[in-house]
Parts: sequence; structure tokens; C-alpha cells
Amino acid sequence: MSKTNFFVKYLKNISNLINNLLEKNLNKLNFKNISFLFKNNKIILTFVALFVIFVSYLLLPTFYNQSDISKQLKNELKDKLDLNFEFSQNIKYNLFPKPHFTTVNSIIFNNQKEISKIGELKIFISLNNLFSSKKIKVGNLILNNGNFNLNSKNYNFFLELLNKSFQDGTLIIRNSNIFFRHLNNEVLFLSKIFKIKYYYDQKELKNIFYSENEIFNIPFSVESFFNEDKNKIYSLINLNLMKLKIENELSLDNDKKIGKSEFIFNKLKRFIEYEIKKKSLYFHLYDKTDQPDFTYKGKFNFKPFDANLEGNSNEINLNYLFDSNAFFVQLLKTEIFNNKNINFKLNINAKNIYNNSNFQNIILNSKIHEGLIDTDNTKFQWRDIANFELSESLIFVRNGELVLDGKLKVNISDSNKLYKFLLTPKNYRNQIKQIDFNFTYNFDQKIAELKDIKIDNKINENINKILNNIILKKNNLQNKIYFKNLFNEAIKSYAG
Repeated sequence: MSKTNFFVKYLKNISNLINNLLEKNLNKLNFKNISFLFKNNKIILTFVALFVIFVSYLLLPTFYNQSDISKQLKNELKDKLDLNFEFSQNIKYNLFPKPHFTTVNSIIFNNQKEISKIGELKIFISLNNLFSSKKIKVGNLILNNGNFNLNSKNYNFFLELLNKSFQDGTLIIRNSNIFFRHLNNEVLFLSKIFKIKYYYDQKELKNIFYSENEIFNIPFSVESFFNEDKNKIYSLINLNLMKLKIENELSLDNDKKIGKSEFIFNKLKRFIEYEIKKKSLYFHLYDKTDQPDFTYKGKFNFKPFDANLEGNSNEINLNYLFDSNAFFVQLLKTEIFNNKNINFKLNINAKNIYNNSNFQNIILNSKIHEGLIDTDNTKFQWRDIANFELSESLIFVRNGELVLDGKLKVNISDSNKLYKFLLTPKNYRNQIKQIDFNFTYNFDQKIAELKDIKIDNKINENINKILNNIILKKNNLQNKIYFKNLFNEAIKSYAG
């Protein structure tokens, strides 16, 4: 059945409905109530007629030529967002909940390059001038199930959209993904989009970008907007899971971009100043009020990717780095760094470990080179009793869990103090100068496996059996008691 015949049939049905209504009421007419019914039917008929006319007007886009309306919508989207849309299938017109066109499997091009595939695209239109497809105006847009591909050349795609006009309608993106790729198309990491919304704030007279995303299994939200001169962009980032809030201000320039951020973690504040150039990023992280000695400096080169981070602090919180739910651990689990094109160095010096004053003078070294992650030459001191040094280490993912494998050398400065701390019976206190062993530590299960344990270059099989499987407890007090008992058992076995 053609669209014209459908429309004619629709009008006939409406006409029959009106005739039946009239016939039903006319049968009840008499000379006493004819005036009353005439007045009431006149109102009803007027309302029905207006309703029919309005619905008929809304149905006019149903009869548009596919090629004409497709061309007009593409032109409108180009003017509105400066993007080229390609519709792979016919466009369907829907009346509810508001008049809009729907198409599936469309493609977005930016600068003549494909940037996204869209599972479903809804284009809401203005109710003005529906008599011609050439007068159609686009209002709100909803993109569902999209896959956006970004790299070093188009990484600011979502930021550039904030410069477009949204006074006549919002842009909403739902249930989509962002793939950050190398220029050779290899995926670096993925960010899920739960919802992105671009809209115009009538009170503030500016465009607002709001986004709810997830990256490395960590949900976060972002709200951004430009200042009046559009030479600065302000952002507020919330990571509720980590109880972290970031307020950012970025000044835009053709050659470089200078920014500053304030990190708010519970009541703790940190500040960072950074400068972005075409091929590099420099930053300085510090605390100018509570901990003046806290300072970190770093540099990232984008092409080729190379980075280093150096810092000094009174104390370091290892829970932020190596707790099973920490952002850094989740990042390592993605195996994003297992790429030969990534080189990264981390050097952190700290006087103490947070919430554990027994460990001092920490030198944390980490290196990512040709897809391998190690912590060689990491050193720390336990009181004035022993010094530890890590070597031949490797961090990797095994069965979805993060594992550190390596060798640890322990130089005993004062074995008498060690025995006093452990409350070791005096008859077992043999002189010990050095302990060497291989180990494997599972960050998720918090289990350490020690093997090839040497005390002053001698292997004792009983000690290897006792210390083979170490399971960390829930708190420091439990660990303290657990280690004392375990090590005393090993010492007794060593003393014979």
C-alpha cells in the first residue's frame, strides 16, 4: 500500500468517526434539546477537527522523499555540529514521544575520517514548517550504542563539540564506548560512556558538557564549560568510588596549553600545575600548605611515548599503589603497558610509609620498557635493623590477578635488635648478616610465596618449608603477631 493511499484511508477513517458521532447524536434530537446539542456538538466537532488537522500536519514527514529528507538532515547536522553523517539505511519517522527520525548503523565522519559508528540515531525536529522537507530544522539528538575511535590527532573531539551551538537542542550520547588508539590502530585503553549530554544553560548563557563514564572499572563524572572568551575551559571531575574530586582550569593557546588543578581527597588537598605542548606534557604536583615537602615532577612525551615521574614526600601511601582495588593496580590489570612502544620511569623517595613507621627511607623505582614492568633497585629500611633491596623483578597479570615476582636481598644491620623485636629466646639467637630469597606476591589474594631462601649464602630446607606460603592478615596488629610467630619458628629451625 502506497503512503498516499494510507493517508487517504486515514482521513476516511476520521471522516467515518465524525459521521458516526453526528448520526448518534442526531438520532436523539428533538425540538426541546436541539439548541443545547447543537451548541455542545459544535464545540466537540471543532475540537475533533482541530485534532485531525494537527495530527495530519504531524504526519506530513511520513510522505517525504527519502533522498530529500536524508540530504536535509545531513545538512542540518553539518551546520549544527560540523560533522558529516552517513545513513546506511532508510530513515524512519516516528510521532511519539515527540516527532523524530530514527536510523540505525549510521557513521560519523570528522575531517573526512570515520570517527564513530552509531547503533541508533534519533533526530528530533522542530514542529515549524513541516510542509516541506527543505524547511525541516533539527532539535535534540540522541546517539545510542556508539563506538568512538580517538587517537593523538583527534583526542579533543568531545571538547571541540562543546564549541558548537546547543541553543536549539541538546546532544545526548548513551551506552557507548571510547577506544583510545595508537595511530597504528592498536587499542591503548577503553572508556565506557553511560551518558554524555551537551546543553545550553539559559541562566549562565553558556554550553555545558556533562558526562558519566567508566575507565578501568572506575566510574567517574565530568562537567565542563568554557569561559566567556572561550580561551579557558573549567572542569569538575568526581570519582566517588575513590572519594576524589578534581577541579581543573585549562588556558588554551595555539602552541601550548597551561593548566592548574586542585585535587581534593577527603580533607586532603593537592595542587598540580601543567603545560601541554604538541608532543609533550610537563607537570608539577605539590602541597603548599599541609605538607610542603610533598612534591612530584614529571614529563610525558607523546610521540614516541616516553614518560618519567620523580617525587619526594615525607610519607608514601602504598595502598594507593598496590591495594587490590587501587586505581594503579586496576590499570596494570588491563595490560595497557604491555606495549613495546611505551617507556616509563618512576622514582619516588619517601621518609616513611603511611600508617607504618617501622619502614623508613623508601626509594621506589619502577620502569616500563618494551612491554615489561619491573621494580628493580627499589630499596627501603626496616627501623635501624635491616636494609632491603629488590632485583630481577617483574610485574605481570596471571589468571586475571596482579603478581610481582622477584628477588629480595636483606642485609641485617643488627641481629640482636632483630631478635629483641621478635622476642626470640636467647638460645636461638645466632648471628645473621644476610638473607636472600626469591618470592612471588599476589596483590589480589595478598599471598607471598618465598623460595630458595638463603641465610648467609646457605639454604635450609626446613626454613623454606616454613616460609613458603605467607598470607597477610587484615590489619597491621594481626600481621605483626603473625610475622613474629612465623619468623621465630623459622629461626628455631635454623638454630637447630
